[in-house]
Amino acid sequence: MLELIINKEKTKKSIMLVENGILVEKHEEHENHQRLEGNIYCGKVQNVLKGMQSAFVDIGDKRNTFIRLKDLLPKEDETKTDINNKINNINISDVIKNDSKILVQVKRDGTESKGARVSTHINLPGRFIVYMPNTNFITVSQKIENPKERERLINIVKAVLPKDTGAIIRTAAEDVKEEIIKEDLDNLIKKWKSIKKSYDEHKLNGPKLVYDNKALLRRTLIDVVDRNLNKVILNDKKTYKDVEDILKSMNINIKLELRENEDLLQMYSLESQLEKMNNRKIWLKCGGFITIDRTEALTAIDVNTGKYVGSKSLEQTVLKVNKEATLEIAKQLRLRDVGGIIIIDYIDMHEEQNKKEIIDLLSQSLKKDRTKSQILGFTKLNLLEMTRKNMCNNDEY
Repeated sequence: MLELIINKEKTKKSIMLVENGILVEKHEEHENHQRLEGNIYCGKVQNVLKGMQSAFVDIGDKRNTFIRLKDLLPKEDETKTDINNKINNINISDVIKNDSKILVQVKRDGTESKGARVSTHINLPGRFIVYMPNTNFITVSQKIENPKERERLINIVKAVLPKDTGAIIRTAAEDVKEEIIKEDLDNLIKKWKSIKKSYDEHKLNGPKLVYDNKALLRRTLIDVVDRNLNKVILNDKKTYKDVEDILKSMNINIKLELRENEDLLQMYSLESQLEKMNNRKIWLKCGGFITIDRTEALTAIDVNTGKYVGSKSLEQTVLKVNKEATLEIAKQLRLRDVGGIIIIDYIDMHEEQNKKEIIDLLSQSLKKDRTKSQILGFTKLNLLEMTRKNMCNNDEY
């Protein structure tokens, strides 16, 4: 059974995905550090930096946001256009001016030392489609592999899309009826018209929020409703209403259960599960263990045999520990939302077939993850290289 548990405390909100009582995903929103990612603003250009081909934009946050020239130009299909070559022939001061009005969407939240990153490339995610009003191409999720199905979906979207706008067709659209996909896209187009109207009518006496995306909550709901989500359990009336509105906008009927002012961390021993996910060392059932060390540059994961000595050959002992570690690593990457470069130091295997088996197992295990990852393979030093996008920065639909 798949449940979404949203626990509101005094200063933070925890969003937890629980499968048969086991915590598989957890995200937090803090009141003193509200997520802006996905929000759309009428901003004011503060400072154009010619030497950096970028600019700062005031959206009303504590720090000015940052925009690059690439995010100011119309978005193009990068598989068909050399964007970098095009940028080299354009000066940012010919595109925007100081004190000008600009419609931007937050693509990446800021940190303690840096402001958020914004773009004029607006994305409005729906259940089956991501509407992109400032582009003119359609892309299909790579996870939809059937050529006939890809063509069918493109033709459906083409028939509805307004001129000079684009879309991403999400994995969830596969084998969905035409009228349902069209309805999803129609709702996004209406939403965009409302946002554009709010922007056009705003006189630039200061920045303005024109669309509150409720990014983390909305994205989580959109992504899990089609994965046989059974119910959503909450302890806060306002959050209950937000969830109700999001589900209504997607025409989805899922059971909502309000347990007002109750500590939901007591369910399924979630509190102890959360404590364990912060441990550096994680023991495996066979007696081996893995350690996870996160740095600014990358995350290093080390696999050890620990107490396990095996009963057959050394290679088989190593393979058993590495396979069990692989399953745990995929689980921990998702649970901790580890992003960026990841280096896994498996116990050395001498047979190439065993290395391939580990890569295949990792690839299969990562399919449960909602965000994009890429396995690059083993290096000459027998370290496995991979990358993963954080959920909050994930642009893969």
